[in-house]
Amino acid sequence: MRRGTLLILLGLVLVAIVIAIAASVLHDGLSARAAPTKLEAFVARNARHLAIPRNARLTQNPVLDSAEIEREARLHFADHCAICHGNDGSGDTPIGSGLYPKPPDLRKPMTQELSDGELFWIIENGVRFTGMPAFSNDAGHDHTGENHGGGQDSWKLVHFIRHLPHLTVTERMEMEHYNPKGPEDRAEEQEEE
Repeated sequence: MRRGTLLILLGLVLVAIVIAIAASVLHDGLSARAAPTKLEAFVARNARHLAIPRNARLTQNPVLDSAEIEREARLHFADHCAICHGNDGSGDTPIGSGLYPKPPDLRKPMTQELSDGELFWIIENGVRFTGMPAFSNDAGHDHTGENHGGGQDSWKLVHFIRHLPHLTVTERMEMEHYNPKGPEDRAEEQEEE
């Protein structure tokens, strides 16, 4: 095939892609209420995978799991993470529903199949172009959690995320006491007491 023909074909393909993207935006708008397309989800998952350094993906959790560690992580999750992810990890919260993309259901295989190192890295570094912020304690902190003893809370959260599919009603009820509360909620609790 001639070079000129190849360039014309490539140009036509690019024009078709631009038209498809424009049609999608005009049809669905840029609302945060929309669900990502399968193509967007595929591209985002692969981009996230490529963004996590290989040595971070291979890092194993240095914190030994125990009932005490899981409780600490559960209460930490209730206070810091549940506002977007929900106490049960479903992502079905008023704030989570307003994000684009919505927080993933942490109980599902798509999250549970990530390595401990990947979960830790996501907690510590966040995910660009989403509502997931970075929770690293200091700028010099490395992703393995070895510098300055940092990252212990994040490693504990990895254990809790693994436990989410098996969360009990009692554990979820305990978490509700540790969820952030607004002034109205506090006043209502004081009246009840």
